[in-house]
Amino acid sequence: MPNISPMLAVRYLVFFTLIFTVFFAAAENQPAAVNADAIRAQLGKNSGDGMNEAELTELRRFYSQRNYQPVWSQAENARAFLDMALILIGKADEEGLDSGDYHIEVLHRLRDESPVSLALELGTTRSLLALAHDMYRGRLKATSADPDWYIPQPPFDSADFLQQSVASVNPGGLERAFAGLPPDMPQYRALKQQFSRLQNQVAAGTKWTQIPDNIPSLHPQTRHAAIPLIRRRISQAYGVFEKPEYDIAGNDSSDFYDNRLETAIRTLQRQYGLNADGVIGKNTRQALNMSAVEQLQQLRITLERLRWLPRKLGSRYILVNIAGFNLTAVHDNERVLEMRIVVGRDYRSTPSFSSRISHLILNPYWNVPASIAAKDLLPKQRHNPNFFTSEGIRVFSDSRHEFELDPYAIDWSSAGRSFPYTLRQEPGRKNALGTIKFMFPNPFSIYLHDTPSKSLFQKDIRTFSSGCIRLEKPLNLAEFVLGAAFSKAAIQEKIDSGKTQTVHLPEPVSIYLLYLTAWSDEQGEVYFSSDVYGRDRRALTYARWLQPEPHLSQSF
Repeated sequence: MPNISPMLAVRYLVFFTLIFTVFFAAAENQPAAVNADAIRAQLGKNSGDGMNEAELTELRRFYSQRNYQPVWSQAENARAFLDMALILIGKADEEGLDSGDYHIEVLHRLRDESPVSLALELGTTRSLLALAHDMYRGRLKATSADPDWYIPQPPFDSADFLQQSVASVNPGGLERAFAGLPPDMPQYRALKQQFSRLQNQVAAGTKWTQIPDNIPSLHPQTRHAAIPLIRRRISQAYGVFEKPEYDIAGNDSSDFYDNRLETAIRTLQRQYGLNADGVIGKNTRQALNMSAVEQLQQLRITLERLRWLPRKLGSRYILVNIAGFNLTAVHDNERVLEMRIVVGRDYRSTPSFSSRISHLILNPYWNVPASIAAKDLLPKQRHNPNFFTSEGIRVFSDSRHEFELDPYAIDWSSAGRSFPYTLRQEPGRKNALGTIKFMFPNPFSIYLHDTPSKSLFQKDIRTFSSGCIRLEKPLNLAEFVLGAAFSKAAIQEKIDSGKTQTVHLPEPVSIYLLYLTAWSDEQGEVYFSSDVYGRDRRALTYARWLQPEPHLSQSF
């Protein structure tokens, strides 16, 4: 990656020296002996020079499958075959990976010195095995980089893949094999393309204009000294995203917030998941002040998260983007429904996992979790003795709801953290779950549901729930998951009956709850959101991919 820190540069130099002087020193003893015996002898050592045990084991497994015959040095077109391998390793950066992790500079030096050395033979194979693994299922161990991630990474056999890829000793075949490794999804390709554009910006040392924090909210048709800076920043965004609405160059000095700038700001607000009201407030200023490095890192960790996913998501599935506060329903690779959502608060953050929706509950009861009863509802009952009754919340002494208690006869001031009662809210217009509840098995007791608090969907940052997902358009989603079994009108008719009913899906629908701070739409337009739970920063720090870049502060 460009612009590495001095500390990383020192570490790289030390690593380079170790690899070159220790691991590849074997080639000096056998300058022309790249054959099965030499490979077997080198890999038969108890420790691999410069390699960890896992790398050495994989390398042994690969060569044992081919009776230790070399790959890169004895074919008729060995030079072209090897050059293609090095090209593929060098292009790792395009996937949001780091070609330095695959020792590309060391391999190039060895290639220049002797195209038939044992060190180059083993080093190239070692790097390709690692690269294939990382392109298919991710560079990082998902659960270590993101402890809130519970979706198993796809299995992959690097040795078997590479064995098949080199069988024909054809550079084109090797290239095609590696091209098929990343996720075959439009979203991945769009983010990868945007990543490449931003890489060029960062490599060129581009610094985007920063908007002062100490200015008031700016409304259209007003004047302010910061407007020329905002115009300049929008023009810079045009150079990256090429949105026609951002092409406002030519009037950078004007301090008047005119219609053309308003159109650009509304477009930017939509791109960053904000309400497109044209008002340049705190959240819009934060979006404007995201640096190229920060966006590059968002894209990098998002590409990595997409590699963690199963390769086949299903013909019909639902993708819940926790960080982006949106839900998308997909049928035969076509997005047929999108909506805003509300997710868990910071201290009740929604995890990333997958499941299958099995049934809906219409006019559901809300069985209040004990933690919510004690922390959220009990203080309201203490403040207002009529709260439970007015909200349709009944009190029981047991979880089976067999023995109901009179809320007016209970001394609520004596109830503590070990809440001794069970609360259940009756179906109705005040029910916290609204009129529909979407059920799918998971160990977190999380589900999708309607909500009476519709105004929350107009907020920029929608972290208001206790972990479950509140839906902007629950009827539309019900129609999607039920398919031809029920129309929206038929579902509404059942809801209007007021009866609590369970409706089973004709066929379960897969659902994936993900944390993606960058994503794309069907047209390939890229969108961003803030790292509301700090999971990107945590994963980037774990991977040592984080490149802090302080904002350049300006004020008036």
